[in-house]
Amino acid sequence: MKQAVYFDEYEDGDSIDSLICYLCPRHCIIEPNKVGFCKVRKNMRGMLYSLNYGQITSINMDPIEKKPLYHYAPGSKILSIGSWGCNLDCSFCQNHSISHAKPKYIQRVAPDQLVEIAFSEESEGIAYTYNEPIVSFEFLLDTSRAAAKEGLFNVMVTNGFIEEEPFKLLTQSIKAMNIDLKFWNEEYYREVGGERNAVLNIIQKAQEADIHVELTSLIIPGKNDSIDDMTEEVKWISNLSKEIPLHISKYHPAYKCEIPPTDEEVMVKLYDRAKEYLDYVYLGNVDLDGYNDTVCPDCNTPVISRKGYNTELKGLDEYGRCKNCGKQIVKM
Repeated sequence: MKQAVYFDEYEDGDSIDSLICYLCPRHCIIEPNKVGFCKVRKNMRGMLYSLNYGQITSINMDPIEKKPLYHYAPGSKILSIGSWGCNLDCSFCQNHSISHAKPKYIQRVAPDQLVEIAFSEESEGIAYTYNEPIVSFEFLLDTSRAAAKEGLFNVMVTNGFIEEEPFKLLTQSIKAMNIDLKFWNEEYYREVGGERNAVLNIIQKAQEADIHVELTSLIIPGKNDSIDDMTEEVKWISNLSKEIPLHISKYHPAYKCEIPPTDEEVMVKLYDRAKEYLDYVYLGNVDLDGYNDTVCPDCNTPVISRKGYNTELKGLDEYGRCKNCGKQIVKM
């Protein structure tokens, strides 16, 4: 266990000796010997502790495109780790076995050990993924700092549901993020326990901090598959930057959600609308030729082709610029 960073005493009526957690906007009030919503922060003897510090449930070498990150170190493989716990409650969660409960089998590692593993695997960085890395904040912070000190880059796959102050600390050592923008409809965001505007704020703060940002929207029939919602979403993104990549991902039934899979014709329509506002739009979880390739928005030169996780950098120079016109396309 590790003492948590963002919490304070909470005294109100029957909640004497309770603590309030300030890591994410949920602001859980945690009674003695109880845990918060994420199940990994426990009130013990008047102090809040992280229960999952250094507890790894998954560790693999993955293509960075699997995160998905298409415009940061394309074609590379990265050491990817996950722990357990989450601060949202998505009925369609694809990793529910590690998001909603502590698995039976875990590995215990220290931050410096993960750095050593990354070097032994010839990885250029570490990705914090699989479950929600925010709820492992203390371990995430310690490990990303240790990795950055040794010249490794850090990337994070996250729901973006975190308070500004802890997020600001992460921006010192995290260089790229894929943030889930789950719904444009605020009501649906509340159904999973989140707040759309809180996530939008973090996306904006990441952009201001010069973190490389890519976004993912999982398209669930009847929830966020309308052209109107997609139009509002991409308008908002384009006001930040037309160059933020958006991954529109196909949903499949998982966990508690039995809604049928997303219609691929709907996916293509959403892609076409998003392309009216954004330079880089991709379709995830589909096998449709061309929808995961990157074309230079200035001169229309094909610069990256992708088939599954096979990536061919055919029109980029060593600095990530279009060979034809010189436009910066990716961060190498």
